[in-house]
Amino acid sequence: MTRTLTLHATGPLTTVQDLGRPGYAGIGVGRSGAADRGALRQGNRALGNPEGAAGLEITLGGLDVEVGDEALWLCVTGAVCDLTVDGRGMGSHAPVRVEAGARVRVGSPSVGLRSYLCVRGGVDADLVLGSRSRDLLAGLGPEIDAGTVLPVGEPAGAMPGIDHLPWPRVSADEPVVLRAVRGPRADWVADPDLLTATTWTATDRSNRVGARLDGARFEHARDRQLPSEGAWRGAVQVPPSGQPVLFLADHPVTGGYPVVAVVVVDDVDLAAQVRPGQSLRFRWVEAP
Repeated sequence: MTRTLTLHATGPLTTVQDLGRPGYAGIGVGRSGAADRGALRQGNRALGNPEGAAGLEITLGGLDVEVGDEALWLCVTGAVCDLTVDGRGMGSHAPVRVEAGARVRVGSPSVGLRSYLCVRGGVDADLVLGSRSRDLLAGLGPEIDAGTVLPVGEPAGAMPGIDHLPWPRVSADEPVVLRAVRGPRADWVADPDLLTATTWTATDRSNRVGARLDGARFEHARDRQLPSEGAWRGAVQVPPSGQPVLFLADHPVTGGYPVVAVVVVDDVDLAAQVRPGQSLRFRWVEAP
């Protein structure tokens, strides 16, 4: 008996993700990991996995997988989507037992961008620097496509008996509101409050590295270049174009443009669910 998932289709983008590989910025390797860490943790907790067990991050649906010759427990979290097992609708955000040989399909979400398929035991892909995450910017971690067979680990603990999980907070009708603290280089732009005064739109140039935003243009206040500094998830950076970029999971480890704000940790997960064309706003909060 083998515990596996065979990929038949991966949609626009499906990657293996855990909670990333922290601690390697000094050698030029970012953390990466799930773009919506809370969603991955949620699915793993529902299945009795360690919170950092690897799962599949699915962008805009399209995943089609086949369970191997041993039944598995699965849970889909993140963006709400249609989940079918051998053509029968099951719904997301609840643990589902899937029999051996069954086909599981994850549809495109109506709201949100990224869904997570977690499996009891975790996806047991190869480790690279202590993580199974695929970092698209650095080219690290497992590459998967149609035909890939992923091993699944053995369960680490008892099932917790959860039958329903809360859905994410993203709305299709109103701008997503992100809390942010003022960044260390806010004085490098003429008016940092332009960030909170503007309704921004995520452009189609957004990806796991960052969300490129359109809506206004910052004016730089200093006529000189900023030396490269450490960069982090949630930083809002202003390049020479004046249009900000919100760093997400696969952001670079250094940057040479002013960081005018930093989104609070919990709301970076929310930002990871903003799809191109969707509106968002920022709200200043005090640093803890």
